[in-house]
Amino acid sequence: MELEVGLLVQSIAGHDKGSYFFIFKEEAEYIYLVDGKYRCLDRPKKKKKKHVKSLVWEKQSPGDKIREKLKVTDEEIKYFIRCFKREEQVVRR
Repeated sequence: MELEVGLLVQSIAGHDKGSYFFIFKEEAEYIYLVDGKYRCLDRPKKKKKKHVKSLVWEKQSPGDKIREKLKVTDEEIKYFIRCFKREEQVVRR
């Protein structure tokens, strides 16, 4: 799956391995990630594209707002990721 702005991804390398982020901005081989908690919209994390994997999510998310360049808050992002983690844990059990 091609990485694009607004997509939910999981880090697969680095000290944040296993963490979830939204792609906020994209450049050549780098993407800028936000999670609303440690990496806010005003201070996104720069990471190479090859160090993340995309996650499929069918429901509406803050990523849709990011993609459409609408106003999104750190709280919305943080809340969504927290809910996503809970739902993923229920599915794995």
